[in-house]
Amino acid sequence: MVAQDKPIYVLKIGGRQLDEAPFLARLVDVVRDMHRQRALVLVHGGGQAIQLWQKRLGLTPAYVEGLRVTDEASLEVAEAVLSGLVNKYLVSLFINGGIRAAGISGVDDGLVRVTRMVHPQGDLGRVGEIHHVNPALIHTLLDAGVMPVVSPISLGRDGLTYNVNADHVARAVAAALRAARLYFISNVPGVLIAGQVVRAITAADAERWIEEGFIQGGMIPKVRSAIAAVQQGVGQAVITNLEGLMRDEGTAIVP
Repeated sequence: MVAQDKPIYVLKIGGRQLDEAPFLARLVDVVRDMHRQRALVLVHGGGQAIQLWQKRLGLTPAYVEGLRVTDEASLEVAEAVLSGLVNKYLVSLFINGGIRAAGISGVDDGLVRVTRMVHPQGDLGRVGEIHHVNPALIHTLLDAGVMPVVSPISLGRDGLTYNVNADHVARAVAAALRAARLYFISNVPGVLIAGQVVRAITAADAERWIEEGFIQGGMIPKVRSAIAAVQQGVGQAVITNLEGLMRDEGTAIVP
């Protein structure tokens, strides 16, 4: 069955979960079940692994609004970890679990093209802002029954590689594919306000809560990416954890 016969779902997993063997085992089981009825694309981060290797090499991690500051040395670490160690580890897990999968990055076939990001709160270094997505390679893999596993390292219009926030890549890829759903799978069951999961939020809600400090750190790019995805034509964007994905729960973004 080719991808055109199935709805396309994009799943984004973060770096924290990659260190959790029980999570990865459940992820493989969930993906195997979903893959029978849906065309799946998985986009991954790897922040914890990058941070570990930065420290091993004497580099100091730094962030601006949840986005990793990436100088030349840190970019080499990010590219090696994301497109190498993490990507191939995930692909091997899926293949061993009976799921056809292939690891690619935003560089391959010019999948994700970027320009250098300019952030009002500080210089992010070699961090890319997405300019264009060419989903041809993803369609080729999906039509062959293969699940793309995408590293967020992407290709600049200047010919250099850039680190790109994986939430941004997931949003842009989902929009280019006109995906039916985009799931940001986090370590929390959704957006938490006063300790409770908010079932649905609007862009106005989100920006107000970011300004008031209720939404912080790495949740900021997730929420903004989910909003942008829906505004750009994705059927639904949901922030949840793996259990929420299995039960169809979490925080849904509404226009």
